[in-house]
Amino acid sequence: MPTRAVPPATAQMATHQFPRHRRSVRRARAALREQLAIWHVAGELIDRATLLLSELTANAVNAKTTPGREVRVRFVLSGRELRVEVADASDEQPVRRRASDDDESGRGLALVAALADAWGVEQRKVVGKVVWALILLVPPEGDA
Repeated sequence: MPTRAVPPATAQMATHQFPRHRRSVRRARAALREQLAIWHVAGELIDRATLLLSELTANAVNAKTTPGREVRVRFVLSGRELRVEVADASDEQPVRRRASDDDESGRGLALVAALADAWGVEQRKVVGKVVWALILLVPPEGDA
């Protein structure tokens, strides 16, 4: 597991489980907004984090897996980083597609790549995967 996956002791964390149902995307967004308010994270970062979580959760809800499995979302605030994670029971890796102008779907991972400062996929120990996105809360030094 990469070092980034292990938050330092000072990290604040919240985890939620949801059924694999499209309504869970809305519920996950609401949970994130509530948690960010508790952590006093405000501004554009809320919208950016919410959109990232929406895309990752929608992919997890639509992943091919055994019926009845749940989706786990986790938010980790550590220093200057906010990490949103979505775990599902599918071993199928997300694939970034090139959607045509007429396609009604297929742009989710392109949005994630554009909005996240970093993102990736990690295999879970038993079954499934965790797809995560990282947002830096302050710009790196040298950026204006």
